[in-house]
Parts: sequence; C-alpha cells; structure tokens
Amino acid sequence: MFRRRMGPPDSTLVADAADAERQRGRAVLNRFIFRGMLFSMGSIAVVLHRVLPSKTVAWEFAKFSARNLARACGVRVRMHGLEHLTGPGPYIFAPNHQSHFDIAALLGYLPGHNRFVAKRELFAEPVLGTVLRTMGMVPVDRDNPLEAIQLLNRVAVEEHCSLIIFPEGTRSRDGALLPFKKGPFAAAIFMKIPVVPVVCRGTAAIMPKGGYLSILPGECDVFVEPPIATADLTYDDRGRLRDEVRAIIAARLAEPASPS
Repeated sequence: MFRRRMGPPDSTLVADAADAERQRGRAVLNRFIFRGMLFSMGSIAVVLHRVLPSKTVAWEFAKFSARNLARACGVRVRMHGLEHLTGPGPYIFAPNHQSHFDIAALLGYLPGHNRFVAKRELFAEPVLGTVLRTMGMVPVDRDNPLEAIQLLNRVAVEEHCSLIIFPEGTRSRDGALLPFKKGPFAAAIFMKIPVVPVVCRGTAAIMPKGGYLSILPGECDVFVEPPIATADLTYDDRGRLRDEVRAIIAARLAEPASPS
C-alpha cells in the first residue's frame, strides 16, 4: 500500500488563513480602541457639557470623536446624497438600524446639529444616561405619544435642531429591514417637517449585534435620500408616509454594492 505524499499547502489557503488571523487580531485591538476612546472622549464631552454655557462645543466634540473613532478602527464611511439637503432644516432623518455603528456614522458624518431620539428608559441608567444627555439625545415616552410629539416639536422647531429617529425602533438582528413604526411620521406631519430617508449599508458587518462591542475594519455607506415634504399631509397620511420611506430604504438596500 502506498501512502499519498502531501504536497505543500495551497498558497491561497495560507493567504486566507493569514488574512483571517489578521482580522481577528484587528478586531481584538479595535475592541480596546473603541472602549478606550469611548471612555476618554465621553468623559471629556461630559466635562465640556457641564462647564461650558454653550452646548455647541460639546456637540462638535462628540461629532469629532465619532469620526476619529471610525478612522482609528480602520472604518471608512462613504457619504452619498448630501446635495439633497439644500434647505437649512430642520429635518427628521429616518435611518434603518443595522448596528451600534449606525450611531457613530450618523453622528460623525451627517451635517448640522442633529439630535438622536431614544426611549426614556435608557436615560435612567447612571453612566449611559449621562452620555446620552451629553450627546443631546432626546428622551421620549413611548407610552405617551402626545407628550413625545410635543417634546420633539420643541426641540426641532424652537431649538431648530434636526432629529434622528430609527423607525424600526430597535436594531435588526440580521441586517434585514424590520417593520416601521408610525410614530416618527406622525411627529413629522404634526411639525410639518420634511422626512429624509437615510440608508446605512454595511454597518452590520462592521459592528455585528452580539459582538461584544467589537468593531471590524471595513467600509460602509450612508445614503441620504431626497427629503419628503409633509406640509400638505394630515395625520391620516402617517401610514402612507411610513410605507413610502420604508420602500425607499428597502430599494436602496437591495441594490448591489458598488465597488470601492
């Protein structure tokens, strides 16, 4: 009986194994980078927020930190469609929600002074609540939609800030688009503020759900679609507006990824 002699390992397999090992090493490094930068920059932002009379400096520092976090972790964020934002705003940005990195990408790269909307329960947590308030996030009570709309109206109209609201209400586990809630669109109609569909694509691979705050190097795209006017809409149109925005986002997600 003759034994088959094993030749040298295939060079492609060796290269793939080496690349996978580098990816794992970078993921571990990025985890430390992310947590370290989150703690240090978050602490600085909290101090600026408490000390300075104007909150603009703290907000701009948060935007600067989000962009630096992406660069430090080897993530390239490509923005598309910013030319659609021709007016001064305010807008209601309605993005899909694939991962925690959506927040960093939108915070760092969307122009203007924008405030995220989050459920009120998150603000009760000591550390997280402080960070959310420092970032200017708006707490809303999902069980009291009228009060929530009045609060959003005060922030958007009186403070002239655009709002970022995830219509899915939570992150998708697998990147697939979840059903949209009507609340953000009812608020937009009440305030007569244009709704801007925003598509985050590729962020689920960069910061997967359940990845213990691991960030993988790579590329992601953020598409800003043309604003949809709400001035002539009524409360009864909220469902139709929701469906229109979801269809726009779904169509963009279904497109093949463009080459780098």
